[in-house]
Formats: sequence, structure tokens, C-alpha cells
Amino acid sequence: MLHPLILIHRNTNFSEVSRMGKYLIKRLLHGLVSVICVVLIVMIMIYSLLDRNKIFSGDPNYNHTASNARITYEQSRWEAFGYLDYVPYADYVNELALNGEIEEETRAAAVMLGRTAEKDSEITVQYVAQFTQYYESQGYTVVRLEADAKRNGQLRDGGQPQLYATKDIPLLKRAFTYFSQMFFVDNVHYVPDYVDIGERGITFTLYDPAKNPKGAEKKVFSPAIIGNGTLHKYLLYFDAHFPFIHQNMLTLNLGESYTVNRGVDVFTTMTESQGAYVLSTVTYPTGVTAQRADDLHTATYVQGSREAIATNMEWFEDDYTNVATIKRGYSKLGYSFIIGIISTIMAYFLGLPIGLLMALKKDRLIDKLGTIYIMFIIAVPSLAYIFLFKAVGGRVFGLPTLFDMDSASKLMYILPIISLALPSIANLMKWMRRYMIDQMNSDYVKFARAGGLSEGEIFTKHIWKNAAIPIVHGIPGSVIFAMTGAIITERVYSVPGAGNLLTNAINRYDNGVIVGVTLFYAVLSVVSIILGDILMSLVDPRISFSTKGR
Repeated sequence: MLHPLILIHRNTNFSEVSRMGKYLIKRLLHGLVSVICVVLIVMIMIYSLLDRNKIFSGDPNYNHTASNARITYEQSRWEAFGYLDYVPYADYVNELALNGEIEEETRAAAVMLGRTAEKDSEITVQYVAQFTQYYESQGYTVVRLEADAKRNGQLRDGGQPQLYATKDIPLLKRAFTYFSQMFFVDNVHYVPDYVDIGERGITFTLYDPAKNPKGAEKKVFSPAIIGNGTLHKYLLYFDAHFPFIHQNMLTLNLGESYTVNRGVDVFTTMTESQGAYVLSTVTYPTGVTAQRADDLHTATYVQGSREAIATNMEWFEDDYTNVATIKRGYSKLGYSFIIGIISTIMAYFLGLPIGLLMALKKDRLIDKLGTIYIMFIIAVPSLAYIFLFKAVGGRVFGLPTLFDMDSASKLMYILPIISLALPSIANLMKWMRRYMIDQMNSDYVKFARAGGLSEGEIFTKHIWKNAAIPIVHGIPGSVIFAMTGAIITERVYSVPGAGNLLTNAINRYDNGVIVGVTLFYAVLSVVSIILGDILMSLVDPRISFSTKGR
């Protein structure tokens, strides 16, 4: 029979775990609402308050179009940037033929617009009326652009007649589409049903074809899951790169970049490797070998790509020809995290002990020197002291002042890490000193001293423990936000990290990247706050997850 005290202890633990679970669910729900609100606010600012014509300021193709072609190009780019839904008349007719609703001969005749509406053929008139009626009933605005001709009757460049339908996308619909398409689950119906790709399905194999190509003398054991009809050929595979097990069955879609890294998803932009190609002997599915940097495990489907390029016919057996390349450097997140996490560790290892000594030696030399350093960091603009340390490090110590992804030297990390750690060290020194002095002057310390406790016991059991609680709360946030990079530091030292991504996107009006990076930062903020609360409760058992005021 268990002792009653043991039962009480167990019940207490179970109760605390239950309260922690309720707390986490509540905070996650609140965090989810906060993230959605942040994304909605950003979307309102981008799509409602900013001039949509700004997206063409850095577009070289825009200046090479004129007349009707420029107007339709504007519509297509506004659709790509998420402002509206744009449907050209030609696409409508081609889709009818693709679905088998009209014959190819009818399609070829119906798609040809006359220079004016009066000059349309009978069959064109029929399908133009059908197009107009259908899309106007759906709330679209149908626009007809007559041919733009010179006085001699010759069409101007881009002056061909155009017909299209457009409709602005409401904010709530845009937000719903964004969140509903955030996670992509690969499936065998990704490739359109009308495309003949053989038998669709998912296959499990113990011998990865990428490591066991045709003609291989010895098989290499390497399990893999391969799809046909899916977007990714390899849904699960193993390799020698961290995290060693890779999957493409569920992928994250933060939005497509249109200027910063055109055509590439924001998450891929942040996580793909950079730098020079790493060449190796690649054996393609047909058995052909070549010195390339292609990663066959990243193959994705592109309809008609095998026949479009001669080398694809030679190397690949199907349309899974779009592969990523292996590069020498880290990703943007990788560089930012390496520099950020080392600077964070340095800041805590230096800032906390120095702040502690400043409190214990209040108004003495070390306290005065520390206060001078803190005031220097606060008073001097960060850009100024970063350039100062860059000049000193480069000229006096001969350290690299610019980042080189293709260099094997680790010395190029030193100056960015130190520059990034300097303000964090000062901040931790300041708050640690303040919390320590507040605790040292508290009434409970005086009572403990009067009760006969030694100064060492008072310090370890009371002062240090209580002063460290608010410091501990910020540790998860410091670690997590190391991934976001530092804008000024990365620009000064040309670090190819994530810090410049958001500013570049804003400068180049890349809406997809702005929304995607904002979402990423918002999620990190929520996670860091929750982890900080959990860590603080572990440090101080007096902190409970139970709701106050009940």
C-alpha cells in the first residue's frame, strides 16, 4: 500500500502536467490568432495601401513592352503578385479544347481575334460572347483592347488585339488561400490526369535508384519511397547530409518570390545552399555519367521537359528532370544561425558574469568600467561601432572584413560574431546588474541575513536564483531569433544570411517574400515566448501554469 504522501505528490505532478498542457494549448491558440492577425495586417498594407504599379520599378521586362502587350503584361504580373485573378481569352479557349469540349479546328478559329470586334469571325463572336457572359456572371470585368495600328495600317509592337477578364482578390479570400495552401501534401494526382505517365503510384524500395543506377555492379542498400504522378520523384530518402533522413511528402509553402529569387518559394530561398557548385560523378537514370552538381533526390516533375532538351533525353527516363544542385556553402538561415548562435553563447558567457561582478562590486572599478561600456553601446549608433570594429579588426589584426562563401577559412566569422555580440553583452550586463542589486536590497535578504544564513547561502539560494529568472525567459528567444539574422551586421560584412532578405523584398516590392518572412518571424516570436515561459517555470518551481484570478 502506497503512503498517502506519495499519492498526494503524484496527484500534484499529474495536476501540474495537466495545467501545463492546458496552458500550452491556450498559448498556442492565442499565438495562432496573433500570427493570422499579423499576416492580415501586412496583407492590408501591401495590397491596399501601397501603389501596385511600384512592382514594375525594377522589372526589366516591363520597359521592353508597349501598347496592348504592356497592359496585358501588367495584368499577368499583378496576378502573379496576388492582386487579382487574370484570365486571357486565349487561355479560356485553349482550356475548352483541352477538356474536349471543342475540336482543335474550332479552337484555332475561335482564338483568332479581329482587329476590332466588328471584324471578328462568326465563330469568334460566338465564343467571345460565351467568354464575356460567363466571367461577367462571376463578377469579373471583361476588357477588349482593339488592335493598335499605325497610320499605314501596320500593327505597332505589342499592338495585337487582346481580350481578358480580371477580378480583384478580396483580402479574406487571399488570406484564406494563403493559409490553406501553406502545406502541400504530395500525391499521385499532381500530374494532370490527361498526361500519360504510365502507372501512377507510390513504390517502396530497399535500393535507391539514385544510388543504384542502371549498370551498377554492386547494389547499395538504401531505402527510399518513390512516386509516379507526384510532384517529387523521391518522397523519402536517405543521404549523408544532415538531417540524413529527408522527406518531400509534406512541404511548406510560404509564398513564391517574384523579384528577390524569382520563381522560388520563400522557404526554399531561405534554406537552399549557396556558393560554388560541388561537382561529382553523377550517374543518371539512363546509366549516363557526367561531372555535375545535380542532386537526383530533388527531382520534380516538369511536363514535356525530357523532350524539350537534348541532354534530358539522354539522361532521364521521364519528365522528372528538374533537379536542385549541390553547393559548397550554407543556406541563408544556416549562415545567420551559425553567426547568431555563437554570438548569443558569447554574450551569455561574458555578459552574465560581468553583470554579476558589477552588482557585487557596486561603485567600484569594474562597475564603473562596465557602465562606461554599456553607455558606449547605447549612445553610439550600431552602424558606427560596427564599422569601427571592422576597421580595427582588418587593419590591426588582419582579419577578413568581407564574407567569402567559397573560402575555407573560419576567420571570416570572427568580426561578424563579435560585432553582433557587443550589444547583447551590454544588454545582459545591464539587466543582470539591475536584477542582482534589486534582489540584494530586498527585505527577504535582510531577514535571511538576520536569521543567520551565510552570505554564500543567501547568494546561491535566493539572490542569484531570483535574479536569473527574467534572464532565463529570454534565452529561447535569443537562440531562435539567431535564425533571422542581423540586417546591419550582415550588410557591413556581406554575410549571405537571412537578415537582408526582408529588406531586399521591401525595396523590390516582392510581396510573396514580405508576407512569407513576416509569417516566419511571427511564428518564431510565438514559439520563443512559450519556450521562455516553460524554461522559467523549470528554473523556479514557484511559477505555476494555473490561471490566476480563478
